[in-house]
Amino acid sequence: MNPRRHFIKKGLALGAGMGLLPQMGMPMELGTVPRIQKTAKESLTESAAQRPVLKKELFKSPLIIKEVSLLKYKDNFICRVRTQEGMEGISVSNNLRMAYLYPIFVKQVAPYFVGKDARDLELLLEGVYTYKSNYKMQSYALWVPVATIEFAILDLLGKLSEKPIGALLGTIEHTDVGVYRANNFRGKSAQESIQLIKEQVEKTGSKALKIKIGGRMSQNADYPPGRTEALIPLIRDTFGDAMVAYADANGSYTPEEAIRIGRLMEDNAFAFYEEPVPFDWYQETMAVNKALTIPIAGGEQEGSMHNFKWLIDNDALDIVQPDIFYFGGMLRSMKVARMAAAVGKTCVPHISGSGLGYLYMMHFVSVLSNAGPYHEFKGLNEDIPLECPTSDLTIRDGRIQVPTGPGLGVQIDPHYLSKHKVVDLSC
Repeated sequence: MNPRRHFIKKGLALGAGMGLLPQMGMPMELGTVPRIQKTAKESLTESAAQRPVLKKELFKSPLIIKEVSLLKYKDNFICRVRTQEGMEGISVSNNLRMAYLYPIFVKQVAPYFVGKDARDLELLLEGVYTYKSNYKMQSYALWVPVATIEFAILDLLGKLSEKPIGALLGTIEHTDVGVYRANNFRGKSAQESIQLIKEQVEKTGSKALKIKIGGRMSQNADYPPGRTEALIPLIRDTFGDAMVAYADANGSYTPEEAIRIGRLMEDNAFAFYEEPVPFDWYQETMAVNKALTIPIAGGEQEGSMHNFKWLIDNDALDIVQPDIFYFGGMLRSMKVARMAAAVGKTCVPHISGSGLGYLYMMHFVSVLSNAGPYHEFKGLNEDIPLECPTSDLTIRDGRIQVPTGPGLGVQIDPHYLSKHKVVDLSC
């Protein structure tokens, strides 16, 4: 092809394509850089995401990290962070995921933090993303190891400042947290599910509950067939109008079926509808939300800050649900919560069920200005012996007290800790 004709053809194609760019304004000459005009909402969320989260001013002197170790005993993984002066912070990982992610932690993530100043944690979370091309593992393959280290550093900083983790991130808004008990009774009939849900509600005194509907990423298949349509009205018949009811579809439906099921939930006064379509169907999530009045929740699988911003800016979600392990920690999740708050949306973080996920969730929720009224609770981990001087960690009348001691606010039994051995991949 004649080079000049090829250039002209590409120029025409580019000119046509420029007309497709959103909010571009007047056509521009070739060679100029497109300037995207932001809506007022987009500017608000961008500003919220850019504000620093960690209260770095609390720490005047450098805190150089000398060691980041992963220790294991049976099925439990602990991260230990030590500074050059011998100060220490620890965290308990998402043990279910770390069982197969530990090589990423040891080889790809931990080395980046050694020699860095713990006060720069917010910048370190950006740096580790590109270290050794870690961005190629976007999602919890990368972010669970990163969150595990972040939590240990926050524990360290909390102990040094004599403040609970939440107070390092913002102003304490909630001294206790309302909870709903998570359950997954897919595979059981509606009647069997109701009986098990009743038992859980009675144990916790919760004023809210959440049911699982559909078949989980199942392309409209129910499990067993007919369970969902029987269970939704049965919840209201069983618990009355005072009970707050949520439902999680785990991406079970196509948009059309999601809307049909959503209207059944609206008829029965459910308070939110979680992941109606597969989690990465962003346009479809937005379409479902625009067709329904029930608030749409989601984000537990999301690993991208940019995607969360799109979901918020475009009203695809009413309630954001970052998982503080899956999304890389509390600082990144706080930016999502702030973006949501800036445009009047709610944050109800997803909780990872293994390890001490419930404790990290409580500290995170304690500083959320836009926290939902009830938060997911998957039970206390009784395999990890610990003491909490400032809370008995017991649910009373559907609420649990947030620890106020330094760092995580608990002391794990030293004898139990001593059984953990460093994970060594040198062989």
